[in-house]
Amino acid sequence: MYIQQYLQWNNGDVWLNNQLKAHSDEQDVMLLLSDIYRQTGVTYPKFFKMDMLSKVAFTAASMALPTIIEADKNNIAVVLSTTSGCLDVDKRFDESRAAIASPGLFVYTLPNIMLGEICIAYGFKGEQMCTITDEPDSDYMDFYVKDLLQNRGTEAVLCGHAEATPAGVSAALIWVTKEPSTLPLQSKTLHTVFSKIQ
Repeated sequence: MYIQQYLQWNNGDVWLNNQLKAHSDEQDVMLLLSDIYRQTGVTYPKFFKMDMLSKVAFTAASMALPTIIEADKNNIAVVLSTTSGCLDVDKRFDESRAAIASPGLFVYTLPNIMLGEICIAYGFKGEQMCTITDEPDSDYMDFYVKDLLQNRGTEAVLCGHAEATPAGVSAALIWVTKEPSTLPLQSKTLHTVFSKIQ
């Protein structure tokens, strides 16, 4: 199991394989997300309807994924964690219930919707898992991804941690396959990748 590439995003700076990939000086989180998204060069109109967490996860995925995906999309898994989840949307949805509950917000009141947005956009049909953790769990991520690749018929995994609140955004997404590379999948390697976003 090997890391093919990894992305680290901390507010206005995004690195891909330790090289600066995108930068924004925007202080407002929503403007920052739009600015970084534009820098990806991806055209996906649904992006503008997404909640903050999904925007972070989708934009990070669009930069972390390889240009050409050779694995069978039926066997690509997405495994992500988050700390705050969809708390911001939950609050706004609850407020909307005072008049008429917003269906546009309701769809984003589950944190795992970020996985769905990625899988719909890229056609991934493998296993999906979303966990809520106080911080990225390198040991668990290492165990779970290895199990998927070794025992569950998975060919590739997009894994990592995404966080979005009105105070800031961060993400660490990692593309893992069985193809040999210079970075074997290990808990300590994941910890190093995650440490840049904490």
